[in-house]
Amino acid sequence: MAVRDVLVVGAGPAGLAAAIAARRHGLDCLVIEKGTVADAIYRFPTHMVFFTTPELLEIGGLPLTTPYEKPTRLEALRYYRRVVDTYQLQVAMHEEVTAVVTIGEGDRRLFEVESRTARGHVRVRDAHAVVLAMGYYGRPNLLNVPGEDLPHVSHYYREAHPFYRQRVVIVGGKNSACEAALELHRAGAHVTLVHRGEALGDSVKYWVRPDIENRIKAGSIAARFSTEVVEIHPTHVVVRGGGQQGTDAIPADGVLLLTGYQADHEFLRRAGVEIDPETLIPRHDAETFETNVPGLFIAGGQLAGRRTGTIFIENGRFHGERVAQVIASRLRTAGPLAGA
Repeated sequence: MAVRDVLVVGAGPAGLAAAIAARRHGLDCLVIEKGTVADAIYRFPTHMVFFTTPELLEIGGLPLTTPYEKPTRLEALRYYRRVVDTYQLQVAMHEEVTAVVTIGEGDRRLFEVESRTARGHVRVRDAHAVVLAMGYYGRPNLLNVPGEDLPHVSHYYREAHPFYRQRVVIVGGKNSACEAALELHRAGAHVTLVHRGEALGDSVKYWVRPDIENRIKAGSIAARFSTEVVEIHPTHVVVRGGGQQGTDAIPADGVLLLTGYQADHEFLRRAGVEIDPETLIPRHDAETFETNVPGLFIAGGQLAGRRTGTIFIENGRFHGERVAQVIASRLRTAGPLAGA
């Protein structure tokens, strides 16, 4: 079986940037992605506009052009497709990596990467190095309550139109929940915001906060603070708290659980990566992004641990260049990766 120089897991901006850097350093690189290119951005709300400016989303020196001050989700998806085509990156899509196993020792150490395609076919590939750039958006924080898996319940918000004249319960109190509540309200939905905190999150964007607070104050968006979801039924959501005794039922035609996302820490542990129990940050070298497993690197949002708001496309896109430098240097000077 042929041995790749490096396998990159994840075709988001950080993973694609790592693949571009690997290619520029002359490395044989394949990207494996469980969804499509820029899958996290694809999952963003349909009409989302980035808060950042175009140049801060760019990778590989390829310009992102837009007639607007801020790029849209659609423009970003078009841009990252162009990145893959321009740099002729090898990307295996709709293929989920299920295991990364270290085999051999010293100069003979390799990684065996197992994946499963959307049709159930299992593949195994070997590589001298692996870069994990899977982010965290594909793994929502679950409430672990009965009914969370009902068909009218989602951990992602796409667009408002299907909820016209519908009763929608949104669980969460940060940016995603607030922005969805406002868009749904303006599209004619009857919105109730349920949040376990006493008030909206401190990180709510400064231009969103007065808008949502005014809607709540006016009563056009209902809000239940200090309240938690107990269970979800086809026609209503059972909650507890908010100064009320016992439980209460909120009618709901749709339920959006916008409670944040996290990296797959168990996957990392199975690969041998140590995880800080408090911060959930993987153990890694801050200069090289190499984990405690020699030859296994991390790039992008997976580095953030619990503080998912600290790593974005804007800073995660730079990790891959340093990773590729380290891998290329070791392969040139010492053959297969023997560790630092």
